[in-house]
Amino acid sequence: MSLPPFLVIEGNIGAGKTTLSTRLSQQFNRRLILEEFEDNPFLPLFYQEPDRYAFPVELFFMAERHKQLQHELANRELFTQGTIADYLFIKTLLFARTSLTQQEFRLFGRLFRAMDAHFPKPDLIVYLRRPIEALQENIARRGRSYEGNIQNDYLLSVERAYLSYFNTLKEIPVVILDVGYTDFAASDSAYGDIVALLTAPHGPGVHRYSVEDQPIFPKEGQDIARTTSW
Repeated sequence: MSLPPFLVIEGNIGAGKTTLSTRLSQQFNRRLILEEFEDNPFLPLFYQEPDRYAFPVELFFMAERHKQLQHELANRELFTQGTIADYLFIKTLLFARTSLTQQEFRLFGRLFRAMDAHFPKPDLIVYLRRPIEALQENIARRGRSYEGNIQNDYLLSVERAYLSYFNTLKEIPVVILDVGYTDFAASDSAYGDIVALLTAPHGPGVHRYSVEDQPIFPKEGQDIARTTSW
């Protein structure tokens, strides 16, 4: 039983990305890359006045993520042991699309593509999907004061951006995993189901499961969100 060499756990704010990534890295003795975001000075301001601070908050995130990934992924020997990350660099563009004006996003996209050109691609992407109410409960539970103003509409727009992007991926396996309200940090049974799923082979494209390994969408191949041009 083995995980793919480069596994990325993604999800909305409060989905449990870091919790799952950390537990997997400990069990499988993998190098762990966790997003560093606490030091973004614009983040508290953005949640209070998103229109005013959207561009500087996203630009800061992009620069910091690029710096971290450039350092962490530069050594290809890391992948002989295996690497787990709790974010994709593309999340920079996905979040920016939900918050920037069209003019700002065009400029931002040009900068992003120049910075993204040389990063290795994951062997498997896992997207943890939870109801908005579950996300808000987790956000409230971790008690970060600057996250207190996150609105449901913003969380919905983030999810739509992710799902739309996944529809465009044809060469990388993507597992969309509906975890509902499950606490896989506390539930060994649910965590075991997730491990069994992630160590199974997956071909390129989108695969949809619940934590009980049941399909959560009507038909394989059906669009999971309105397609967006990237």
